[in-house]
Order: sequence, then C-alpha cells, then structure tokens
Amino acid sequence: MPKTILARKKAMQPVGFRAQSILIDGRGHLIGRLAATVAKTILQGHSVVVVRCEGLNISGSFYRNKLKYLEFLRKRCNINPARGPFHFRAPSKIFTRIVRGMVPHKTERGKQALVRLRAF
Repeated sequence: MPKTILARKKAMQPVGFRAQSILIDGRGHLIGRLAATVAKTILQGHSVVVVRCEGLNISGSFYRNKLKYLEFLRKRCNINPARGPFHFRAPSKIFTRIVRGMVPHKTERGKQALVRLRAF
C-alpha cells in the first residue's frame, strides 16, 4: 500500500483580515451603537478587545435608564433564584451581554464569535 502524505492546509483568510485584535476605546461611545459594530465585526471573524467599558454612554435620561435596569434586576427564578438569570453589574459584563443579544449565540458560529470578544 502506498504511503499518503497528509499536508496541513492553512486556513484561508478573508481579504482585509487582521491577525491582530482590533482594540476599541469605549469611552464616549453609545453602548448600543458600539455593540452593533462589535457584533458585526466578531461575526466576520475578527477578534475585538473593548477597553474602558465604564466610560460607555447610554442615551436617554438617567432616571429612566435606572428604572429600566432595576426592573431587569428583579427578574429571577421564583423557585430557586440561584438558577438565574444572572445579572452582572460590571460595565464590561453588561456590554458583553448586550453584544450577545445581537449575535446568534445558540449556534456554533455565534459561540465562536463570542469567544473572539473581550471587554475590560
């Protein structure tokens, strides 16, 4: 039987693909608009790092946003609250959760995309 040599194939990189992570300073950006851009970018296969998430802005009045977030915090499992849903307070975790809502996170493609996102 002849021996077969298996050659490793290099993954084809799309045109304009960057091997390095895209670094974004979140200070002063609107949270939803930045999240939409980041979601699209990570779905295209790029790695994105967002820093200074504590400086992200939320449009609308502060009081209205505060009431909406407090209402969100009240949502829990009646039988056993430890089952979730879990409400993160850190700005980077809030941003990651918003991006997750814009990505098909239940599919393999979406899971791989969320691995490429890092927020600080």
